Amino acid sequence: MLPLVALVGRPNVGKSTLFNALTRTRDALVHDEPGVTRDRHYGVCRPEGQRAFAVVDTGGIAGEDEGLAGATARQARAAAEEADLVLFIVDGREGASALDDDILRWLRKASRPTMLVINKTEGLESNAVRADFARYGFAEMLSISSAHRQGIDDLIDEIIEKLPDEGATAQLDTDPSRIRVAFIGRPNVGKSTLVNRLLGEERMIASDVPGTTRDSVSVDMERDGRLYRLVDTAGVRRKARVEDAVEKFSIIKTLQAIEQCQVAVVMLDAGEGVTDQDASVLGYALDAGRALVVAVNKWDGQTDYQRQQTEALLARKLAFVEWAEAVRISAKHGSGLRELFNAIHRAHTSATREFGTTEVTKAVEIAYETNPPPVVRGHVAKLRFAHPSGTNPPTFTVHGTRLRTLTDSYKRYLENFFRKRFKLVGTPVRFLFKEGTNPYEGKKNVLTDKQVAKKRRLIRHVKRR
Repeated sequence: MLPLVALVGRPNVGKSTLFNALTRTRDALVHDEPGVTRDRHYGVCRPEGQRAFAVVDTGGIAGEDEGLAGATARQARAAAEEADLVLFIVDGREGASALDDDILRWLRKASRPTMLVINKTEGLESNAVRADFARYGFAEMLSISSAHRQGIDDLIDEIIEKLPDEGATAQLDTDPSRIRVAFIGRPNVGKSTLVNRLLGEERMIASDVPGTTRDSVSVDMERDGRLYRLVDTAGVRRKARVEDAVEKFSIIKTLQAIEQCQVAVVMLDAGEGVTDQDASVLGYALDAGRALVVAVNKWDGQTDYQRQQTEALLARKLAFVEWAEAVRISAKHGSGLRELFNAIHRAHTSATREFGTTEVTKAVEIAYETNPPPVVRGHVAKLRFAHPSGTNPPTFTVHGTRLRTLTDSYKRYLENFFRKRFKLVGTPVRFLFKEGTNPYEGKKNVLTDKQVAKKRRLIRHVKRR
């Protein structure tokens, strides 16, 4: 397992920027506004020619024990306690502060191996910057600029030198058998609460305040012998109500998580029913072609009458995704989770199923014979053969003639026929239609002199008669 390095410090000292520099990614959300990062975010640093190690980005410790700031601090402390090495990040431009003193005091009580890293030192005199932090008593202090990648290589060398050969934590392995599941929905529908319930720990910050989760956070999990990668995403609101720059970046991260997942679990609030924004979130998943499971949360707080009303509303407003299974759950109390995972398995199996050309062509022939295409302007399309051309979602290419005359209703008929024949549940089905080209198109048949003379004689003969 990889050794783990935790980035710890007060808000807005550049921890997320350093995380992106070490992992050579843009996974961590970065903004000048303090307090953007709240949950723990794991990644892997793979320096060329050296051994890799895991990195965890944490939220800034603001010295408060209540509310979101207190929850963020608890997440940062938990990351430091499980790490093999802690990088204590300070701001070289602002200098040492009382909050830095408190964080360092706690790190020493925790007895974790710690390195002092002075960030944002570009353009500053090195000795002057280090003199301000000399009272912390570190034998070695590294001056870097994570935004400009100054001193990053030296920092990596120092980290590798101090890390143990074998770490106690392995995060985000590359096992392709893991089922990638993204939890998406409006703000405050219980996505983080559900992930915490599945993990059995307070891994994500869950709060009644809408917009608590700002970044997409991935966590690996094993359940009943199966491997999963759970992705908790930020809530998506209507575009007209999104004004904050951080929220815009959060939504971009959510859309990226949808593109990268295999199954999208769209969470709804049973007390509010299906809103227009819920339909928009479903539309994002459909555009990405991802397998879908609808999780109706907070079902335990509904009366029998309210449940009947909610059932009727679901049937009416989710008619455009009637192939997606809807599961009633309670993220707070853990009810319905087994049914949720069964639905995820069925959707994943359907979305990743491999098909053969023979069975696909046979299905097209049966569908064509059972219900031929309608006549359009005196022409009827002919479906000759088909073959599979992709998974997640299942995609089929149909070859034939006059396929441009196929109506949308007939395409939906083909989709429903395939879904029923192959028992596909919880996944969209896509078709690509390709018409065969005429090999003689654009080629003029030029007659020889002998053929021209014969044609003239035939015309004269016909005119005489």
